[in-house]
Amino acid sequence: MNFLQFGVWGAYLTSMGSYLASTSLASYIGIFYAMQGVVSIFMPAIMGIIADRWVPAQRLLGVCHLLAALFIGAAGYYALSGGAESSVVPLFILYTLSVAFYMPTIALSYSVAYTLLERCGEDTVVAFPPIRVWGTVGFICSMLACDFLGFQHSAMQFIQSAVIGATLALYCFSLPACPTAEDSGRRGVAEALGVRAFALFKERRMALFFIFSMLLGVSLQITNGFANPFISSFKGIPEFASTFGANHANALISLSQISETLCILLIPFCLKRFGIKYVMLIAMVAWVLRFGLFGLGNPGGGVWMFVLSMIVYGIAFDFFNISGSLYVNEQTDDSIRSSAQGLFMIMTNGIGATIGTLSAQVVVNRFVYSQTDGVAQIAGWQSSWLIFAAYSMVVAVLFALLFKNRYVQTK
Repeated sequence: MNFLQFGVWGAYLTSMGSYLASTSLASYIGIFYAMQGVVSIFMPAIMGIIADRWVPAQRLLGVCHLLAALFIGAAGYYALSGGAESSVVPLFILYTLSVAFYMPTIALSYSVAYTLLERCGEDTVVAFPPIRVWGTVGFICSMLACDFLGFQHSAMQFIQSAVIGATLALYCFSLPACPTAEDSGRRGVAEALGVRAFALFKERRMALFFIFSMLLGVSLQITNGFANPFISSFKGIPEFASTFGANHANALISLSQISETLCILLIPFCLKRFGIKYVMLIAMVAWVLRFGLFGLGNPGGGVWMFVLSMIVYGIAFDFFNISGSLYVNEQTDDSIRSSAQGLFMIMTNGIGATIGTLSAQVVVNRFVYSQTDGVAQIAGWQSSWLIFAAYSMVVAVLFALLFKNRYVQTK
């Protein structure tokens, strides 16, 4: 399930920016990626409520993947049929409908995994990370296939995603059943709608956790949307035109996901040894290095900085995203588990990622796409990455000062 879950995303997440740039839609990159955040503000919560109350999570997971596959496949077909004459509006609408159903599946897949592992008597903090590794492996395989099949600058990446998504949809219907919450008679409106998950904000430690999750979520989609166009832009500079990285940005970026597979395995030890505060603080510092090394490196003599940036990404992503999800699972009641995971998605991939991608597009438009000369654009990219690094540093300092809670297992 995890292998296919993230294989769906890996087909286009890191390469869609290059596809849009190749069709003169570079100024829309931020909007396309921000839409993943916009739908994450409400769709994961809605689907989480439905899974908690009415429809078994594994069945809802399959339905969502089927619909997402149909819409992303339609987007790919439209773009391939229309070619250079394709309008951005129909493409954007079909893409939006697809991610509206895909984004909730991340939280739902976590909820399914946690439920089934606990049913087998497993400790989720120990058992889940090695399973989640296969999601990253699926992402890597998918993005490498996109690169070496020549889909990196083509709408065929959407068709690839649709095929994987449809396969996963069918597989989900074979998964063991996940129970919904038992009906205990008359419930208040708030309880029936799953709004109790938002009551977590009443607890200072959880409120701070979710607020900083949002602030850190700002960083999540920036490299997904802009790393590939940035690295590929070096092809316009004679000095770097023939380098491997400039011509195979997806392959270079895949080192980030390889790093993920290793860092996920460190999570159980780090959470139990250091607690959620220090694990998340490590992630924040890693984001500073992720952006800063992009700003200082190049695919030639400075390629080692790109490689190091890819390595620290595993820490930046996993120590925040996976550890945060495990923390929410441990600190919330079973009756609102899916809703709480949906709330975590709202704050990170929803509000945070939306603010991040739209703000990043403004920065990139100002420093990069306002320039016509290739060398000036590279300089603009470098300035942009250093701005993103400075933001991450500010968030890390504030988090270190304000967040006091240590990881406590409550179940």
